[in-house]
Amino acid sequence: MKVNGKDYRATWWDGDAIGFIDQRLLPHRFETATARTLAQVAEAIRNMAVRGAPTIGVMGAYGMALAARNGDSLDAAYDLLLNTRPTAINLKVGLDAVRSVSPDPVAMLDAARAHDDAEVAAARSIGGHGAALLTHGSRVLTHCNAGWLAAQDWGTATSPVYTAAREGLSPFVWVSETRPRLQGARITAWEMVQEGIDHRLTADAAAAQLMRQRRVDIVITGADRIAANGDTANKIGTYSHALAARANGVPFYVAAPLTTFDRDTPDGEAIPIEERDEDEVVFVEGLSDDGVVRRVRVPPVETLAINPAFDMTPADLITGFITEVGIVPATPDGIADAFRRPRPS
Repeated sequence: MKVNGKDYRATWWDGDAIGFIDQRLLPHRFETATARTLAQVAEAIRNMAVRGAPTIGVMGAYGMALAARNGDSLDAAYDLLLNTRPTAINLKVGLDAVRSVSPDPVAMLDAARAHDDAEVAAARSIGGHGAALLTHGSRVLTHCNAGWLAAQDWGTATSPVYTAAREGLSPFVWVSETRPRLQGARITAWEMVQEGIDHRLTADAAAAQLMRQRRVDIVITGADRIAANGDTANKIGTYSHALAARANGVPFYVAAPLTTFDRDTPDGEAIPIEERDEDEVVFVEGLSDDGVVRRVRVPPVETLAINPAFDMTPADLITGFITEVGIVPATPDGIADAFRRPRPS
């Protein structure tokens, strides 16, 4: 996608290092950074400078290639990167894609680039299949950031929106703010501005009321891991939106590439749910009236917080999965059939 007229992916190979967009700084600053060591790659993923399930899978793939180039232990590199973020299965898929080839730096970099290109092709194809669910002026509610920054390019949940917009369908997007890290308010809203998509920001808790008022036509979210039975882990708050959608008869779709499906995990209860530092709940950061980005504490100093980063949405609340091979039923048979279809190249 373009930023200030220049094409970007969320992360990329840059000579003998890895370049990436530092997503923590958005929307008020757009800056790129470079990781030259394995430790810097791990830290970028862990502290969410690089985030989004497909994107961290690509970052991990390039991290393995970087480890080979730097002469690091590949086994140690694999373990270090795998343990940075436990919920998103795409990270393991990206690591495996590179670890499975010859332990030669050139071969591993070629494998990382191939994985990168495959994820982008999948995201673009998701857009085509998902746009078929939209009509002129469709009002789409999404959660967190499942946009191009989360999937290298195009996005997952946003790809149908971008595709529909370029086809002249003028979609409208309700952007759920996504407490506590506000990826919707910070990143998805920024992407909508960059693409010229009509949108409004809404508090997470307002989504159910919007659905009750018939102001939402479809909900599309991304995913971090989809179990074999269709249960889906995604950013905290997704389950609430799914319950509201079911109660109000609104279709609830999950957009994700096949690399997000984990057929070795039987159901959602077996998906590890990452818990992050309570400071993400206690503090908020934003642009002050004097143009300075500031961090402030909201609750009393004595108040503690809990911060699960993801929740699990049962398969029976999901209308279907929008994948690169088409719309897939949220059933074990539907998922198994998806893996028999050829992926786009």
